[in-house]
Amino acid sequence: MPREGTGPDFIEALARGLEVITAFRPGRDALTLAEVATAAGLARPTARRILLTLEELGYVRTDGRGYSLTPRVLDLGVAYVRSKGLWEVARPHLERLVERTNESCSIAQLDGSDIVYVARVAVPKIVGLTVQIGTRFPALPTSLGKVQLAALPPDELEKVLAEPTRSGLVARWQPEKAERDAELREVRARGWALTDEQLALGIRSVAAPLRDGSGRVIAGVNVNCHAAETSVERLLEHHLPLLLQTAGDISADFARLDDVPHVTVPAVS
Repeated sequence: MPREGTGPDFIEALARGLEVITAFRPGRDALTLAEVATAAGLARPTARRILLTLEELGYVRTDGRGYSLTPRVLDLGVAYVRSKGLWEVARPHLERLVERTNESCSIAQLDGSDIVYVARVAVPKIVGLTVQIGTRFPALPTSLGKVQLAALPPDELEKVLAEPTRSGLVARWQPEKAERDAELREVRARGWALTDEQLALGIRSVAAPLRDGSGRVIAGVNVNCHAAETSVERLLEHHLPLLLQTAGDISADFARLDDVPHVTVPAVS
């Protein structure tokens, strides 16, 4: 996040507040004032004022020794999902797909060079990476990322992939540009993407794009499995047709949602 904006309307205080919130990461759920200041790159007095403000608003709590986020922070992410209608539209389709495949299924969107999970129905299985709403992975070595990257114009693709990942994960697959472009051309041509332990050992998945009413790719949906349990053949022959049907159904619902007039009724005083 930039410390200084590009125009007179940039609110630096808001940017600093968001930096403090994002300083809390997995394995760092409780931080001292000094740790928050260091992680956010702020002076301690500034970090203290922001923490006190967030505490008063209910987003942060303290036990006198350190600070931690409260569940109210989830409202920020949930507001995004609700504003897009992603979960409400996708949930019955994802649940049906999970029933038919007995595998976990997710929806993710691009954020820079990463994907961020915004909807998920999980099957209890042991996998190498924990996934939940808000989890972030590098986009390129994931099936969810490939179907969205393949839809980008060349100039935008280069710009997106030039951004450093914020996932904290180093993927197993680190292709050169020629290999990367060949992979994305294939994804673009066939309309779906496969990843076979390219992100991490044991992770195998297939994904399809989700489109809005204009045909623009807005997200990806996948079926994820453990490589030791589900073969590539099973993934492609059984799960993929079900996934493509589900992606089409969700996309159709997105299109219908866009066509529904949104009317705001003023409250009666």
